[in-house]
Amino acid sequence: MAERSMAAAELVRFRGGGFEPGLRRGAAWLVLALILAAWQAASSSGLLPALVMPSPLQVLHAFADMWRSGRLTIDLEASLSRVAWGWTIGTAAGLAAGIAMGIWSSARSVGIPVVSALFPIPKIALLPLLILWFGIGEPSKVATIALGVFFPTVITGYSSVDAVPRNLIRMAQSFNVPRHAIIRKILLPGAMPGILAGFRISSSIALILLVAAEMIGAEHGVGAFILQAGNLMQTDQLVAGVVVLSVLGLAISYLLGRLERALLRWG
Repeated sequence: MAERSMAAAELVRFRGGGFEPGLRRGAAWLVLALILAAWQAASSSGLLPALVMPSPLQVLHAFADMWRSGRLTIDLEASLSRVAWGWTIGTAAGLAAGIAMGIWSSARSVGIPVVSALFPIPKIALLPLLILWFGIGEPSKVATIALGVFFPTVITGYSSVDAVPRNLIRMAQSFNVPRHAIIRKILLPGAMPGILAGFRISSSIALILLVAAEMIGAEHGVGAFILQAGNLMQTDQLVAGVVVLSVLGLAISYLLGRLERALLRWG
């Protein structure tokens, strides 16, 4: 009887997937290939005029022209420098303020009203004021990106600290663990998953503000290139510039994913 019940137990189907979706990398490439094939077919058949939407082959040729002329390298270097400086400054300041608001009541009492009042303001609307303060050069563009990154990072910072289980902190306090050790060994590691998830949002905001700032006042950069191509009705180069931005966003997402896996290895 015992052997029969054990055999029946072995036949029970496993149901405990735990809502942990995996990645099927081939599916993304398949969908991309289908989209490009349909796009090329619509362009070749005349359903999509080249002036309205160039074909993938035309976009590829425009990308090759950008590469051969050296314009792609110049614009990418300018854009990467701006987004790197702006995102780094905004993230560092936002994390410092957000973690402080998550730990100290006085910082939260002052910070939440200020963030709630200033966060909804479109940061690109402040670019003319920043140009008056910092000039037409790089500092105004970097400041625009940093401001746009700062506020969501603040919110992510103190929300992630709030999400750390308080029973862990109380347990450490019951053993007289010093305050700085609780912050370093419990609060920061516990808040790190939320903070890293916020990095993905802030990096997207940084790219959006980068393009907007370069369209308003820049000679070089991907945003300036897209604006120039649009003004000249060069839709193939315009779409090529948009593709460059998409690839740049994918590269940033990949690097953040590597950072996330490295820092959350303990989890």
